[in-house]
Formats: sequence, structure tokens, C-alpha cells
Amino acid sequence: MPVSQTRKPRRIGIIGVGFGAAVHAPGFRSEGWDVAAICSRTRDKAEKAAAEARIVDVYTDPMALIRRDDLDAVSIITPPAAHHALAIAALESGKHVMCEKPFALDAVQGRQMLDAAEKSGRTAMVAHEFRHTPQRAYIKQLLSEDYIGKFRLCTIELFLDRYVTPRPRPFSWIALKSEGGGLLGALGSHYVDALRDWFGDVATVSGRLETLRPDMVDAAGRKVMAETDDTFSMTLTFRNGGMATMNASFAVTPARGARIAVMGERGTLLAEQPGPNPLQDGVVVASRDGAPFAPLATPAQYTPFTDERDHRLMAFRLLVRDFTRGVEQGGGAPSPSFVDGLRCQQVLDAVHESSATGRTVAL
Repeated sequence: MPVSQTRKPRRIGIIGVGFGAAVHAPGFRSEGWDVAAICSRTRDKAEKAAAEARIVDVYTDPMALIRRDDLDAVSIITPPAAHHALAIAALESGKHVMCEKPFALDAVQGRQMLDAAEKSGRTAMVAHEFRHTPQRAYIKQLLSEDYIGKFRLCTIELFLDRYVTPRPRPFSWIALKSEGGGLLGALGSHYVDALRDWFGDVATVSGRLETLRPDMVDAAGRKVMAETDDTFSMTLTFRNGGMATMNASFAVTPARGARIAVMGERGTLLAEQPGPNPLQDGVVVASRDGAPFAPLATPAQYTPFTDERDHRLMAFRLLVRDFTRGVEQGGGAPSPSFVDGLRCQQVLDAVHESSATGRTVAL
């Protein structure tokens, strides 16, 4: 989306490195934004990321970045525990906000973040860019066209071996409950968002969380134990009918990637991927009315371009286009908005509750 020749690019600050430097910074810049600043709690990491992403201003205090009056927006890519305070501070300072998933530590925080967004009138979105991958977007179109008839059942499997290592893996924030760690939030949130996008709001939730490979080592080489899940299962029912199940683990071998099956009265849609993220050239395989399974030609609109720098960039750049449209047009944030973030968080909370109590949770 080219920037008008008559005005300067909008300016954004990035809070968080890693994915922030690899995807958020080039994604916003490629869509016409001036990425003016980046922040990390560790100055060396911030300076390294700034150099690699060609960003001039470096911060270790995120609130100092937020207080800048020359920024239009802030993108938050920190561990989830910081999302609540940073998003609210940014919205109250008049900034538009892109917030990474999982949205918050719990739905109480999520509601407060949504309230702040609605009060501010700014565009506030959650970085569920998987909606813009070709497979996910095309499945939504096929469902809207009644391609497989009335939806009945969706099954999802995600099996990776990231935590299967010869020695205990290095300790990180993702192992801490206080930081919002765990596989359910890290990747399960993307799938909950997809299920809501396809099938509507969730009615009931049951689930189970497990830690199959808890052993880790800290920076001093001492053995520590992960507090959060590396494996989960969940079953959702939907207010519009139908149900979905998901089984996922980072602690199994060999890795088998992800497989999604969406089943209706007339047929089935299949989507597979080799790793944690959908591909920018993914294909939907389908069968209906008894015909053999065969790949469907993906409409060109779902792959408007490719970005060889990182396979995650095409989908993220399409999300940035939605964000930019929300900023420029006003009148409410495009989806996935903070409303979607809260609804997703409510499902994640319900999985935790169900795992702890053994009961099915009604939303």
C-alpha cells in the first residue's frame, strides 16, 4: 500500500525484539510505515535488533517509547505479562496499538484492555496474522459458500519436537506461568482465533494441559522445571453448532507438523503444514459428495504477493494493511480486534479451568 506523496509516513515504535525485528519491523516498513524506534529490556539486544532492522532510536524503557509524541502507533511483541500495562498506556497516550498474542494473562486483563481501546477510539488489533494465510482464508471462503454443507466437526493435530533435545533446553520466559508462557497461549491462541473466525463464538470448552518434558537449565547451568504446558488437548462446541478438537505438543518425536480437517454434511477440507506456521503457498485439499480428495486451486487474491525474506511476512503485511485502514478510516478496529483478543482469551482461560477441575466450562 503506497504512501501518499503529499504526507509523511505514519510512525510506529516496536516494543520487543526477536519476532519484532524479524517480522513486525520489516512488515510495517514494507507497508509504508516509518519504524522509528525499538525497545528491549536488554540494551545489547535492542541495539543489535536496531542495527539489523535499520532502526535509529533504541530504548530499554518501553514507557519512554510510549511517551513519545511523534509516534502514531505502538506494536507490542513482549511476553504476555507486559501486554496489559503497555497496551493501556499506549492507548491512553493516544497511540494505535498492535498487540501480539496471547492477548493477556487472563480475561480480566483482556476486558480492561478492550475497555481502554474503546474509550480511546484508536485502532487496536491482535496479531493473529494466520487469518491471512492462503489456507485459512480460503477455508473461510469455502465455508461461507457452503462447499461442504453444514459444518459438523473440525479436528486439529499439531505435533512438533522442539522440546525433544539431548540435554535439557535453556530456561526462558515461556516456562513461567507469571509471564503467560505455555504452548496453549503461544500457538493454541492462533488456532482458537481461526476456529472462531470460521465457526463463530464458542459455547463450551473442555481441555487438558500437560508438561511432558519439564526439564530445563538456567543461565548458571542449574536444573529447573518448567511451570507451563508443552502439550494440550481441547474440545470446543460452537453456538452455531458443530464442535472442534485439538491435540498439540512440542514434546513428541518425530515432528509431524499440523493437520486440520474441517468436516461437513457433504464433505471435508484438509489443510496441512510442516511446521508451527501456515505457509504462504499452502493448499486446501477437498472432497465432497463422495469424490476423491483433490487439491483446490487457491484464488489469487489470497496470495497477492510473496515475501522471500521470511515466510511469515506476507500474512503479517496483509494484517498491517488492515491495521493501516483502521487507522486511516477510524470507526472501529478491523478484525482481529481487541474484542477478538478477549473472546480468544476467554477460551484459553476456560481450557485452564477445565484442566484444573475436570469439568466442561460454559462461556
